[in-house]
Amino acid sequence: MFNKLKEECGIFGIYSMENEQDLTGTTCIGLTALQHRGEESCGIAINSGGIISYHKDIGLVSDVFKPHIVQSLPKGKMSIGHVRYSTTGSPKKENAQPIVTRYAKGNLGIVHNGNLTNALALKDELQQAGALFNSTSDTEVIAYIIARERLKTHSVEKAVINAMGYIKGAYSLLIMSSKKFIAVRDPQGFRPLCMGKLGTDIVFASESCALDAIGADFIRDIEPGEIVTITDNKISSTFYDNTQKKGLCIFEYIYFARPDSTIDGLNVHRFREHVGRALAKQAPVDADIVAGVPDSGIDAALGYSKESKIPYDIVFIKSKYIGRTFILSTQAQRKNKVALKLNPIRETVNGKKIILVDDSIVRGTTITRIIKILKKAGAKEVHLRIASPAFTDVCYFGTDVDSKENLIANKKTVEEIRKEIGADSLEYLNMDNLFKIASESNIKDFCTGCFTGKYPIDVPDKIQKDRFEKIF
Repeated sequence: MFNKLKEECGIFGIYSMENEQDLTGTTCIGLTALQHRGEESCGIAINSGGIISYHKDIGLVSDVFKPHIVQSLPKGKMSIGHVRYSTTGSPKKENAQPIVTRYAKGNLGIVHNGNLTNALALKDELQQAGALFNSTSDTEVIAYIIARERLKTHSVEKAVINAMGYIKGAYSLLIMSSKKFIAVRDPQGFRPLCMGKLGTDIVFASESCALDAIGADFIRDIEPGEIVTITDNKISSTFYDNTQKKGLCIFEYIYFARPDSTIDGLNVHRFREHVGRALAKQAPVDADIVAGVPDSGIDAALGYSKESKIPYDIVFIKSKYIGRTFILSTQAQRKNKVALKLNPIRETVNGKKIILVDDSIVRGTTITRIIKILKKAGAKEVHLRIASPAFTDVCYFGTDVDSKENLIANKKTVEEIRKEIGADSLEYLNMDNLFKIASESNIKDFCTGCFTGKYPIDVPDKIQKDRFEKIF
């Protein structure tokens, strides 16, 4: 509905330390807690006696996994699940995950959060050697390379280590073979991955909020470059490479992750509240109330209010029933999509000077309409405060911005943006404040390429979301 950044994907998995059990329902709950990371498609795979059964489709978890579908999947020793937003490959059913393959050494199931920077070159090389692909996502490339390397090695985990020598970019992975469960995080740690415990069972998830949802206890984060293997109820860990420069995506804290998640030692709500406090010191302004754009600006707005002593208030009611898949049939309806989702509380807004806090400005169209809505409702002034630096560059690691031309801050000055969106003042969080707050994380180095154009690893000359569809 909004021109907000979207990120590919959320992953969840369980290894049962007991006998085979019903894992599908618990996996559905975990995926529902991660639904904010991807609303296009979802899927679950169950390992039962070494045989992998799965179901996946376009839609939300609640739509795809109706009770009869949940009941149709077998009890199992392991499960993996995925929610997807497409940043590589189009939103088609064949691109839904898990990717499940059967090859000479048995069965393999895989789910992936992230984006490979060399996937196109790898896929072209594999196709030239005769490989056949059923999807246009880079996850199938990873699955193929692991399967290929398994034919050369004595174990799946060794095959995964070999595969990591080929693939580049962002990848948090959960992998099931016939007998083993493997969790992997790339050497930079671009995307989060954590481990928990539910009774005796071991659980993995993109965010700790999914562990909370099923009643699991948080154990720790998987470290960048780490490979955790569970086989025969025994857990082992090894590192592919823990010497490289780290690069956790800073936007996990700013926008992608749920506020109740803790990622690499830093709670997301705490981060955003501290950002709001920093904004209040950096860019104070006289106003009557502070408000956040639902939902991503609320935590920072609370921080701004606490630091500035200006009262926080709710200026919008957000509709819960218009999701990303809501279809509008006419251009007139599409122009009013923001008004459909956010309705102002006129009694709160009328005659007030408002400090409005949001996480970012991408293209500028959404915030323009939001400010118009507030002023139409009687706001005397709207002072916009952005809880991140200006978004000026593309992302190669799992965010759906593949062109600088889509970014308003790449083309206009702050003052030009202010005039275009209709704000009375506009301030972005500066980089010094961002780094100071983020330094509370266990990972001290971050990927801030979307703000600086500087990335932790080499990136391709260009990127396009549908690149795999272009090579046939």
